[in-house]
Amino acid sequence: MNMLQAINNALNIAMAANPRVVLFGEDVGVFGGVFRATSHLQDKYGRERCFNTPLTEQGIIGFANGLAAQGSTPVAEIQFADYIFPAFDQIVNEAAKFRYRSGDLFDVGGLTIRTPYGGGIAGGLYHSQSPEAYFAHTPGLKIVIPRNPHQAKGLLLAAIRDPNPVLFMEPKRLYRASVGEVPEADYELPLGVADVIREGRDITLLGWGAQMEVIEKAAALAEQDGIDCEIIDLRSILPWDIETVCDSVLKTGRLVVSHEAPLTGGFASEIAATVQERCFLYLEAPIRRVTGLDTPFPLVLEKEHLPDELKIYEAIKQSLNY
Repeated sequence: MNMLQAINNALNIAMAANPRVVLFGEDVGVFGGVFRATSHLQDKYGRERCFNTPLTEQGIIGFANGLAAQGSTPVAEIQFADYIFPAFDQIVNEAAKFRYRSGDLFDVGGLTIRTPYGGGIAGGLYHSQSPEAYFAHTPGLKIVIPRNPHQAKGLLLAAIRDPNPVLFMEPKRLYRASVGEVPEADYELPLGVADVIREGRDITLLGWGAQMEVIEKAAALAEQDGIDCEIIDLRSILPWDIETVCDSVLKTGRLVVSHEAPLTGGFASEIAATVQERCFLYLEAPIRRVTGLDTPFPLVLEKEHLPDELKIYEAIKQSLNY
């Protein structure tokens, strides 16, 4: 399966298993969504459980909050993560705080928000952003980002069944580019648990989503120099797996974090602060961040804006030579 097929398969399984799972968003019905992630689901489950909404992101999430509060399991799609900001108030002030402000009398734990994010498709400044850090500042949410079809299916099923509102961010550059073996059966992967892709002794490389492919290319370059990299996919941004990351840094003494979002206020900053607090006496070099640039996402200079394997390889060399 590719990642889109895995997501569609997960949604199909969730809807078949639970009649209260409802999908909605812009063009998700007959059209199957702008990327076809919801193809054929309206045919199978009807217009009452898979339907189009008006072009109003705030309305989509406001409606989803209401449905979830009444006991349904809504899976709301925001067509591009760049357009999630009109719904920002409904997500950070309503969905995230619903349980807290009601003293646990009510919650919207059944809510999952799916949204494609990231660059690499020549989408320009309104179709390429990575806004995970904005939402990671908000207690009460979970934020999940898969890197391949196997993860996409297992993590999405876990997100839909999690008793907390979950923002599920899908790297759209990998929708059709990432292909792999995916079990047909129902399975879940744990939220909040990082995946150690490869063990190594010299330096820890950390990222998530589409950036993992770039990190693995950088590790292959470093390997030619005899540098043994440990690679970790964070998978969940909130909560993030502090123990796995710090255990790795305590072993290697070095850390490079890479993400597509701009440097300033990016989630790498939070990781670097936590790791230096817990691992300071074991660090052999400053923690390095390889990220998107502090500019609006460009169109013609997209490759220069994004962190590639050469930038990460350079950070690895700087850390080893510190």
